[in-house]
Amino acid sequence: MNAIFKKRQLDFTLKIILFSGILFGVHSYLFAHFFEHTLFFPIWQVYLFLLVVTFLIFTSINYRYANGNTSIFNLFLMSTLLKMFLAVIFLLPLLLSDIENKKTDVINFFIPYFLFLFFEVFTITTFLQKNE
Repeated sequence: MNAIFKKRQLDFTLKIILFSGILFGVHSYLFAHFFEHTLFFPIWQVYLFLLVVTFLIFTSINYRYANGNTSIFNLFLMSTLLKMFLAVIFLLPLLLSDIENKKTDVINFFIPYFLFLFFEVFTITTFLQKNE
């Protein structure tokens, strides 16, 4: 493997674990202290899903870029569409359930979803700008 690939991958792994841990802690604290609602999906499952999907997307982009393919825009768009599709599949049991108030569960999913998406885009554009 390319040494630059490994360095970027390790750097991203540490950043995403730190980002996820802080965000998970804040989210769990706020939810536990300000809401009295039982969630369909526990918060840890949402974060695990988002962490794994974001990690896999970054890894595929990083690998492709490290192997000399600098036109990764299409890969990024396709992986973002895949991430949206997987999010719908992840939420499908909730959406098909007969729970009355689904709004809290959906909000508890999509706020971290967009924060992870922002983190992913920021990280990818940062390493692309450094390499130009």
